[in-house]
Parts: sequence; structure tokens; C-alpha cells
Amino acid sequence: MFLRQLHYLVAVAEHRHFARAAESCRVSQPALSAGIRQLEEELKVTIIQRDRRFQGLTEEGWRVLKWARQTLDSLDGLRQEAALAQRISGGHLAIGAVPSALRAISTLADEYRRVIPDLTLEIVSLSTQEIARRLKERELHLAIAYTEHGVQQGFETLDLYRETFVLLSAESSNIAPERCFQWHELGLLPLCLFDRGMHNRHILDRCFQAAGVTPRVVVETNAPSIIHEEVRRGQIYAIAPVSALPDYFMDGGVRLNPIADQPCATISLIRLSQDNLPAVASAIWDHTRTLNLSY
Repeated sequence: MFLRQLHYLVAVAEHRHFARAAESCRVSQPALSAGIRQLEEELKVTIIQRDRRFQGLTEEGWRVLKWARQTLDSLDGLRQEAALAQRISGGHLAIGAVPSALRAISTLADEYRRVIPDLTLEIVSLSTQEIARRLKERELHLAIAYTEHGVQQGFETLDLYRETFVLLSAESSNIAPERCFQWHELGLLPLCLFDRGMHNRHILDRCFQAAGVTPRVVVETNAPSIIHEEVRRGQIYAIAPVSALPDYFMDGGVRLNPIADQPCATISLIRLSQDNLPAVASAIWDHTRTLNLSY
């Protein structure tokens, strides 16, 4: 089996015409038809319904087409990574991230090191305001922060995911695992929240304000470990984005409940708009476009 046969099949499916498919592949029509027949013989299935014209794909043909597209997409990704590794063999990258992007930055760091094995990373946890300042001063190459209100002039953004907020409670609590909470209900609970220096706290305050309630905040902190310990003890609850929760939150002792009416809170990759970006930062930015993050 040759890759060109898969290209022929995809072209025929897209153009639904042998001559136009052959033209797009820059081969003669007999060569294209012969390549698809060879593919059918090798797979021992009929892929295309044909007489003198294209009549569509068989049921088996649709399954082979799906596989062919996945194979060619994977090959394209492999070529991109090989080109990246050849062009950028190493380098240093300084990244600032808001604390709620803890899981995202860990995932991205692993991915960046995978495609550029000799890459060294400096990762610092910062407020959104401090991130903007350090990007302007060129102390950071890239940053991960909130952009739900747009981006300041002079910056470029690449959306990564929308945050999902959940209620955290002890597994010993009497809250049903499937229960979904409204914001006015959450305002009645004794809460441990991230402090007001963190952007997602401002998001929560706006949600409570829109619901017409004042939350019962009994503990404020900027440390996920303190939230975990307070909740695990069973006397207090917390609200936090899933992307801010370390893996040990999922290891037992803490339950996550959904919240209705999720706020619009977008986490994005950010860079300073400038000419002559460092090669490694530019390459990482382009590679991030190919990733799919969700929490």
C-alpha cells in the first residue's frame, strides 16, 4: 500500500469525479484509477461504485476513507513535528501563567518538551496584571491568562479553553454527586475561595452579584493545597475551575459537583506583538495551534 493511493481515494471522495480528482493529484486519470484498484485488491474490498463514471463510495469505502483521512492527518502531524525538531533543536522559554492554569501549563510543558527535547522552560505563577507587565518588559516569551474581556493593544492571543467551575465538597458530605447548583444556592454555603488578587475570584464575585447574593466567604487563599485540606475536613466548601485543581484533588476525599450558568472565562496563550520573535517562541506558538485542550 502506498500513501499516494490514500491521496487518490480522498481526492475522488472530495471531487466526486475521476478526472478532476486526477488533476488535483497531478496524475493521469488512468494512473489514479489504477491506484485505487490496487488499494481495493490489497484490502480485498470494493471501495468505489463505478461504471463509466463515479457513482459514490460503498459502505466499506466510507470506512476506508475515514481511515485514510486519519492516516494522512497523522502523517501531516508527523511531518510538522519532524520539521520543528529539525529547525529548532533546543532553546529557552519563559512562560508566565495565572494560578488557575496549573493543569494546562503542566500539559503544555510536557508537550513542548516532547516536540523540542532540548528545550528548557522557566515557568512562573503570576497575576494577570503582572503577566502583562512582564510581557511588555520582555521578561516573558509567552503567557497563559484570562482574555474574556478581550486583549490589550499590543498583544496577540490564542484561545486554549474555557474554564469550567465546580463546587468542591468532602466526600463525607450529604450532597448528592449528581446535584447541579445554582449561584444563589452556593451563596448560602461557608466557602473557601481564591483571594481577590486572583482573576478568577473576580469572575466568581460577578456571578454572585448577578445572582443577587453575597457569598459567605470564611477562608481566602491563593494555594490550592489549602483549599483541598479545608474541603477535605468536611466543614467548608469551595468553588474553583477544574483547570486549577491538581491531580491529588481527584484521588479521593473531595467531590466535584457541577454549577449551572457557567461564566464566560477564556484562558488563552498570549504573546507580545512584535517583529522578529525568538524562533523557539514562534515555533511553540504555531505548534500550540494544533493542540486541543479542554478541562
